[in-house]
This record gives sequence, C-alpha cells and structure tokens, in this order.
Amino acid sequence: MKRRRHQTILELVRTESMASQDEIASRLDALGFPVTQSTVSRDLDELGLVRIRDAEGRVRYATPDEASPGPARHARALLREFALDIEQSANLVLVKTPPAGAMPAARALDAAGIDGILGTVAGDDTIIVVVREGMPAGDVAGRLREMAGLT
Repeated sequence: MKRRRHQTILELVRTESMASQDEIASRLDALGFPVTQSTVSRDLDELGLVRIRDAEGRVRYATPDEASPGPARHARALLREFALDIEQSANLVLVKTPPAGAMPAARALDAAGIDGILGTVAGDDTIIVVVREGMPAGDVAGRLREMAGLT
C-alpha cells in the first residue's frame, strides 16, 4: 500500500501543481488512499520531494531533479533574447525568432517544464509550442510573452 501511495504521490507532483500537503492528502483521499497530514509529510520526506517556485512563480512540490531553478531561468533568458513575437491559434502557440534562434529557445522551453506545454517543434526562426489539451493556448502564450518581456 505504501509503495502504491508513493508512486501515486510522485505521479501527482509530476502532473499537477500541488502546493500544499493538504492538497496532496485531499487528492490521495479522492484516489482511494485516505491519509493524515503527518503521513503525507513523512511520505514527502521519504520521497525527497521539495517545494519549488515554478516558471510562473507558483509554489509547488517537485522531485529533486525538477528542483533546480536553472531550466526555467534559462528559458526566460533565451525567450528575452530571441522571441520577437508570440501568437496563439487553437492549441498551438507560435514563437517567432531571428534566424537560428528557434532551436536553443525551444530546447530551453522543453527543459523548463512550463505548465501547459506538451512539447515544441523548432525550425530556424519559428517555434511551434503544442499546448496540453484542456489548457487555453492564450494562457500559455501570455506566460511566454511575460517571460519574453513582450507584455
């Protein structure tokens, strides 16, 4: 039971923005794992999970490999350097860059783990950002514009 609960907690923090132990306990309960806050606290400690501030500035739990602030800062820096324009259409966001700017910026976006981004495809001067189903592309485009300083 504990192993399955640990696997469920890891899946939750990887796929959802879980900001508190109460949120995790509530989700676990809804998934058939009734727990107390102290059990969640112990589980988080055993799993080595930490609280981080994500690319959008929200606090959430993350695995230690996600905890490095580097990827989000790197994505922000490359967007500020290369993004010329950002537009959205349906579940896609288009980022225009100067020639040779798309690949490094797309790689940084993929590594940053930004909420709502499923993945990117880069050409020479254009990035197509595929937005997760159920997430408004306008919200993702707005976050990217903010990161790029285009707002």
